[in-house]
Amino acid sequence: MADSALSDDPALLPEARAAQRRAVRVLGTAQVFSGLGNGATLSLGSILAVELSGAESTAGFVNTAMTLGSAAVSIPLSTLAVRRGRRVALGIGLAAGLLGQALMVAAVVTRFFPVLLLGAFLVGFAAAVNLQARFAVTDLSEPRHRGRDLSVVVWAVTVGAVVGPNMVGPGAVVSGWLGLPVHAGPFLISGAGMAVGAAIILTGLRPDPLLLRRRLEETAESPTSAGHGAETMAPDPGPGAGEPSIPAVPGTAVVAPGFRPSGRARISPRSGGWAAGWRIVRAQPTALAAVLTVAGAHAAMVGLMSMTPLHLQHEAGLTSSELGQHPDTVVLIGFTLSLHVAGMYALSPVMGLLADRLGPVRVAGAGLTVLVAATALTGWFPHQHAAVVTGLILLGLGWSAATVAGSTLLVAALRPADRVPAQGASDAVMSLAAAVSSLAAGPIMGGLGFTGLSAALAGIVVLCGIGVAALVRGQPVRP
Repeated sequence: MADSALSDDPALLPEARAAQRRAVRVLGTAQVFSGLGNGATLSLGSILAVELSGAESTAGFVNTAMTLGSAAVSIPLSTLAVRRGRRVALGIGLAAGLLGQALMVAAVVTRFFPVLLLGAFLVGFAAAVNLQARFAVTDLSEPRHRGRDLSVVVWAVTVGAVVGPNMVGPGAVVSGWLGLPVHAGPFLISGAGMAVGAAIILTGLRPDPLLLRRRLEETAESPTSAGHGAETMAPDPGPGAGEPSIPAVPGTAVVAPGFRPSGRARISPRSGGWAAGWRIVRAQPTALAAVLTVAGAHAAMVGLMSMTPLHLQHEAGLTSSELGQHPDTVVLIGFTLSLHVAGMYALSPVMGLLADRLGPVRVAGAGLTVLVAATALTGWFPHQHAAVVTGLILLGLGWSAATVAGSTLLVAALRPADRVPAQGASDAVMSLAAAVSSLAAGPIMGGLGFTGLSAALAGIVVLCGIGVAALVRGQPVRP
């Protein structure tokens, strides 16, 4: 789309295009390996929590700790990215996740529940990296390809995330070689994957996409730059300068392929922090709708998925202590979660293409609708394994559509100077919503069963959908 508004976008420069192709390859490859850790923690977390604590009410604590870790580090990682670049921020996050995997192994060996929670908290740092990598790939992305590029990096998680829940068998072999308890093996394999992912990012993400964009924008702002006079730039007011920066056309919702807000502002190395990010999001209804979309989708997905292993264990009539004597049930649980994770990631490129062509608002709405259908299916037929599996697959598909579209909408709705702080705030809200959902899921299922849990999560999604519709209503949409 040859739009004059795009003529001075740094993403269209040859140097930026070459760096963008490299960033997609590097981030995508790293995601394949780093995704192993999250899959193993999610699949074994609720089972280990009950086994080590002796109380089924703690079933959601491990997943809650992981999502709290992700929420706690999202803002610091985005602030570090603004100051030092994406490479340093993502690499440090994965290094912390690697330490978390080591603590998970220690918890299995010592059977000390607090160590399990601390390990899961640090694994959440790596989960935050997986989330922020989808934004990192948009730093130099052309506007008409944002959804596609973002979804490719999300899709790359598929291999690690699908394989992760099935690490029980190979992990048992590794544990046998090392003389460790059977459940320690999957975390050893996951830790190795995170180490490889961190090495790929630290050595391969050069030039850093965020730092390169900043340099190109500074060059464009220079009065001596050919073809890019300083008079074409919108000034960056810097932190604390009155109202947060918003697109030059007030109230414009950026939802069409190839369109971005008029006006540009350089990404400031001083930008960052929760307050700055949240002010930016609140000032733009479309950005707030994007955050509400991803937060609602993530809360529903994590809440239902975290309790599914325990529900399947109950359906098999087994206690946590008996589960180790029935490897067929463990394999069934892992396979069910793998199908769910495949639904989350495998079709994400399709979701990205649809977001680029149809607009992220429409795709986000469709994703929330699929999430309601998924929770309805698991709620109505909780004792039919085929229905639960189908519901979990739909849960993944709905999450994929809502997350890819919502993330694309957030990037498109804001100027470059505002994006990184807003992305950190969005990921923090998203992870906090999932933490609350995971923490509440155990008591809800204990009191109301899997049906009651499904109904509660469906209600959350419906409320989020109503809020999103209200926020985007009246906002201009370019066809």
